[in-house]
Amino acid sequence: MKAIRWLLGRIILSIDFLTTPKGLTRAIDEQKDVDSATEKLALYQFSACPFCVKVRRSMKRLSLDIELRDAKIAGQHRNELAEQGGKIKTPCLRIEQVDGKITWMYESTDIIQYLEQQFSPKSI
Repeated sequence: MKAIRWLLGRIILSIDFLTTPKGLTRAIDEQKDVDSATEKLALYQFSACPFCVKVRRSMKRLSLDIELRDAKIAGQHRNELAEQGGKIKTPCLRIEQVDGKITWMYESTDIIQYLEQQFSPKSI
């Protein structure tokens, strides 16, 4: 079973690499504003998780520079996800609000919808 997961993971990553979407082109000032806003975001993910790939592809399409945190292996990011987020489930977007409040958003569809609402060209 472990070998099958490994093989499927490599296939997913290969397809993702070969079909990477083109990023949005923004004016320099607009991109700086977006980059500043994404500094308060972090995506907890597994590299070969299909739902994580879905979110990363959306980030690429929107030209978002969000920190990726690998939660697959034991360590700081996995512990943060479990202790602060409440469960080890990926993808999970950590959102730090202006007032310092932190929200943990699970589910790829919800994360993508949030990113599109916040960073699509019409909302900037």
